[in-house]
Formats: sequence, structure tokens, C-alpha cells
Amino acid sequence: MAIVDVRILVEGASDVEVVSKALQGLALGSEYNITISAIIPTTNVEIAKSAAAGADLLIIATDADRVGRDLAERLYGELSEMVGHVERMKLPLGHDLEHVDVELVKKELKNTLVRAGLKSLQVLPEYMALRNQLLDLKGRYDGLAEEHRRLKEEHENLIQTNEELRAENERLREENESLKALLENSRNVYRIDEAWKSLFPAEPVPDEAYIGRAVEKLGLAGKVIVGQGYIFAEDRNLVDELLRTVYLSLSIAEEPEPPRPEQPTSEVEEDLEVIESTEVKPEDLENLLKGQ
Repeated sequence: MAIVDVRILVEGASDVEVVSKALQGLALGSEYNITISAIIPTTNVEIAKSAAAGADLLIIATDADRVGRDLAERLYGELSEMVGHVERMKLPLGHDLEHVDVELVKKELKNTLVRAGLKSLQVLPEYMALRNQLLDLKGRYDGLAEEHRRLKEEHENLIQTNEELRAENERLREENESLKALLENSRNVYRIDEAWKSLFPAEPVPDEAYIGRAVEKLGLAGKVIVGQGYIFAEDRNLVDELLRTVYLSLSIAEEPEPPRPEQPTSEVEEDLEVIESTEVKPEDLENLLKGQ
């Protein structure tokens, strides 16, 4: 259990002696779990504020006359917000230790401590209610902190996604600009089926992919674009040249291979026999080289 810090504020040095004398023999630590950390002799509010700040209990010990009461009320109004609790203690009139009843001061001091304790018990329900409110607020704070963490993480993910989308949008914009420039540079756009039928009305329209490969083979990439059923070209002559080449290629691919002439079996066999029976001698090669 924590020790309660008690400070006593008196009017002057003589009161310090009286209170100190009364404290002798009091087992405040064992009986009340408190310690008197300071006895402050002053009527100056600023000095009192500095000396009393942070105390658990401040006892304002002034004379029982009207002047002492007024002083206690003024100090109470100035210091009540700076300490845990403020309690008034009345000292017997007179400041001479020899003429003051120390036992009476001791009794008043103990009564003051008891009153402070009872008043603390009176505010205990309010304290518990405030404590419960604090716990509830802490729970709500923890929930909001977790929600803040989740929202912050989601916000960071959205920022990253936004950056990726911006990069993708920029890429698509550049690609679109390139396509627009290409289309603007392409003077003519032709439908593949119409261009083909204008040249070869009776022939079926070839596959678009086949025409695209022909563009690559002929080195027309950049001048001619094939896609989506259209041909984009700077000149119609390029389109016609391309389609005629495709037609010629398809015609060659479909033309059957001519038959080879047949030779009599006997003649072939005779030729084979001649070849197989021919013997080349070294002297024959030498004569052939000499022209003989």
C-alpha cells in the first residue's frame, strides 16, 4: 500500500514548533499509513503553491479566530486544484509553545486526519464510477487505436494501389497516343474482306493471321498493319500488292506436284547393272586427267 504524502501549512515559525511537538509520539505511519513530508510556514500564496504542489493531503492549520478562518478560506481556494485533498485544522489561540496545550493540538490533528479519511470515503463511489468510466474509455480507446491501425494499413494499401493504377494509366495513355499517331499517319483504312473481294471475287478470304505473317515476311511492318478485320496502310497499292502476294502464296501451296516420268524397269535395271559393274582403275583416272 502506498504511503500518503501529507503536508501541513501554518502561518509562522512558532506554529511549526507547536505542530512538530504535537506530532511527537504519533505513529502516523502504522496507524494511518501516512507521512508528514513538510510543515510550511507561510501566508504567501505563491510560496504555498510551490511547496504544496503534488501532495496527497494538505492540512491548512491556522488560528481559530476570524483572521485565521479568512486566511484558510483564501488558501483553500488557491490550492484545492493543486493537491489531492485539502482539510482545515484549527490551532488554539496564541503562538507561545509554553502556553499552548500540545495535547489539544495533537487531538485536533488526529481528528483532521480522520475527517480527511471519511471525506475520501464519501467520494469513493464517485471515484469508482470515474474509474469505471476510465476503464470504458480505455477499452474504447484501444478499439479505436486498432481501428486506426487497420485504417492506416488500408490507406497505405490504397496509396500503393493508386500509384500502380496511375502507372498503368500512364502506360495506357502513352500506348493510346502511339496508336493515335499511327492511325493519323495511316492515310487509308480498308476492310480485309472488301479489299480481297475487289481483287479476287471468287476466292475465299484468307485468315487474318496468315495475312499478318505475310506482312512480316515481306518486310512491310510499320507500313502496313493488320488487325480486327482491317488493313491500315499508307497507300492502297501496298494493300493490293500484299493481297496479290498472299493469293500467289496460297495458289502455290494448293497446286499439286507434277508426276515424274516413268522409265522401263528393264532399262533402270540395266543402268544399275552398268553402274554396279563399272570398275574404275587408277590408270584410267590418270589418263582422264591427261586428256587421253
